[in-house]
Amino acid sequence: MTRLAQTEGLTDIQREILSTVRDFVDKEILPVATELEHRDEYPSQIVEGLKELGVFGLMIPEEYGGLGESLLTYALTVEEIARGWMSVSGIINTHFIVAYMLKQHGTQEQKDYFLPKMAAGEIRGAFSMSEPALGSDVSAISSKGVRDGDDYVLNGQKMWLTNGGSSTLVAVLCRTDEGHPEGTAPHKSMTTFLVEKEAGFGEVRPGLTIPGKIDKMGYKGVDTTELIMDGLRIPADRVLGGETGRGFYHMMDGVEVGRVNVAARGCGVAHRAFELGVSYAQQRHTFGKPIAQHQAIQFKLAEMATKVEAAHAMMVNAARKKDSGQRNDLEAGMAKYLASEYCKEVVEDAFRIHGGYGFSKEYEIERLYREAPMLLIGEGTAEIQKMIIGRRLLEEYRIQG
Repeated sequence: MTRLAQTEGLTDIQREILSTVRDFVDKEILPVATELEHRDEYPSQIVEGLKELGVFGLMIPEEYGGLGESLLTYALTVEEIARGWMSVSGIINTHFIVAYMLKQHGTQEQKDYFLPKMAAGEIRGAFSMSEPALGSDVSAISSKGVRDGDDYVLNGQKMWLTNGGSSTLVAVLCRTDEGHPEGTAPHKSMTTFLVEKEAGFGEVRPGLTIPGKIDKMGYKGVDTTELIMDGLRIPADRVLGGETGRGFYHMMDGVEVGRVNVAARGCGVAHRAFELGVSYAQQRHTFGKPIAQHQAIQFKLAEMATKVEAAHAMMVNAARKKDSGQRNDLEAGMAKYLASEYCKEVVEDAFRIHGGYGFSKEYEIERLYREAPMLLIGEGTAEIQKMIIGRRLLEEYRIQG
């Protein structure tokens, strides 16, 4: 147990879960993460181990075979996993968001069918909002679902699906004009469809193609893909919640908890970067002594540790706010913004401490240096977080009269 990133007020069960996950990370993830990442290899054995631990059902209610734990427990678990390898936490995150959306907004039939299989890891989820011509402007999506008898026919191209190939269930956001007259606000004419498919690449069901993995700078191992729908027929009972026009709200609810997850990932990666930096600083000697004894390095370590602590505290606060049933978009936005920015800074400082060796693929910090930038983009850029934070602050501090 280290001094940094401790959380007060945890139950015995939460501490036991985190201890088990931490042990798994140290024994099963850290020793192989860099090798698998360099090969861009999907961590099948690690995923199977997490299935056995029950991580895929961590927040799914016990009545559906899950552990029924809180968002806080989940976020702290993700923090531990990201400390080992951020890509593994990404595999879990998209699954978690789809399970959360089903739990919160699904029909009873949808919950009964999907959640037990998702808790066991038999069905693994991905979710899809973005498209090639848009990023943060979700209201501008062009993918469309049109009613045809008892089905909807979906057409369009989606982008940046984490787990796009390995998943067997994708929550896809499309425009549906049915029942929404001309002039309806764009966000009120969107629908989330629950699309079941085979794992893999190519045509994974009639009308649905996953072309292949996108080659990325970092965040390797996990498959990131496009999704192409060409006459994809989906039964009407696979509209999330059974009602069209609610998709934007479903997705934003999922992204809100996803931002807590990204904050947790930032905390985990930053914590690992600090561990690497403080360890290397005590082993590397210059001018007759360990570089950790040079004041410049001590200052850098002090700044890094403070950022790890601050990001962790904000992430915990955002998770606890959501668990209490209160609105937490302000806290989640702040936590995601701060944790991702601090993660980048802590990783870069650890990279600098390593000197020339940090540029070598033999050292773990090289991998972290390529992974950290993804957190600046995922679940909304820093600019989007600032917009959310600014608008919420103006609501809270609006001048009366």
